[in-house]
Amino acid sequence: MAGSVRNKTAWAVFAILAIGIGLYPLMYFFSAEEFGLLQGKSKDISANIIWRIGFFGHIVFGGLALLTGWSQFSKKLRTKKLDLHRNLGKIYVLSALVSGICGVYIGFYASGGLVPSLGFISLGIVWLFTTIRAYAAIRKKDVSLHQGMMIYSYAACFAAVTLRIWLPLLTIILGEFLLAYKIVAWLCWVPNIVFAHFWVRRKGLTLA
Repeated sequence: MAGSVRNKTAWAVFAILAIGIGLYPLMYFFSAEEFGLLQGKSKDISANIIWRIGFFGHIVFGGLALLTGWSQFSKKLRTKKLDLHRNLGKIYVLSALVSGICGVYIGFYASGGLVPSLGFISLGIVWLFTTIRAYAAIRKKDVSLHQGMMIYSYAACFAAVTLRIWLPLLTIILGEFLLAYKIVAWLCWVPNIVFAHFWVRRKGLTLA
């Protein structure tokens, strides 16, 4: 009984965080001034049309991926509403690919130099790779590989949530935004991938 309550609580927190951060990009459109990460960018970068397309492509489609991806882990949805599961999955894959490509591009312009750039570029590559493998696997009807790669893919996607948890905390603890940002560029996703690894092993999914 206690385990069931814990699982339901964890699922509820997971869904609330995914939906909340998935809707977060809307704040950029309703803000009258430069908002969030845009505030720390130089005028040259902020005025670059290609960079702005990449930035907004990343956050908008990343938000859509968060909003659609969490429900894909619902066993009830997969078994009782398979068509909905598939359609949401297609939206997630398309959103992840667009956001991931944009993320790799804007990663080259990350504040703080090489360390955060490598962190965010690596995250984008991992997200793209696992998403493409997950999609290719289900096309071949390899459900085990598909499920395993989707766990990894959404773990990378969920970095948008963990970044917004860690960044303010580390900024307060360290007293310096840029140092916190350099750490969070890796901390927001590497532990997620480690967690995904143990989750995949626990479920006994084959990734070969």
